[in-house]
Amino acid sequence: MSSMLAQPLKRPSGLRVLACLGLLVLGAVVGVAGALVQPALFPGGLLLALAGEAGLCLGGGRLVGSRAGAVAPAGGWMLAVILLTASRPEGDFVFGTSASSYLFLLGGMAVAVICATLAPVRQPDDGDVRLAK
Repeated sequence: MSSMLAQPLKRPSGLRVLACLGLLVLGAVVGVAGALVQPALFPGGLLLALAGEAGLCLGGGRLVGSRAGAVAPAGGWMLAVILLTASRPEGDFVFGTSASSYLFLLGGMAVAVICATLAPVRQPDDGDVRLAK
């Protein structure tokens, strides 16, 4: 009986890598869209932006079949939102100092962690391996 740790690592397929890159870009798009929607329609826009991120992360995890599918859009979302928080030399910025902006930032991070935790974990290929009692 072999342990899951003793199994050799498999290289991810090209299709899986391409799917993760696409999910990374979609995560950035959802982050930008959420940043623009959430202040316009405060309670509903915030919930819509967070639900969009949750749907993309959970759907990406199911599509790829591993946590990488949930982490890729969360990383794209985080990258886009962090770039949008920086102010420009002209004084322009996307996020104001309101409670809704902080709820969007912190809620989005919490949604990303929850979705990455709930994503399916790849199981060993051997049918004789028993993971838990």
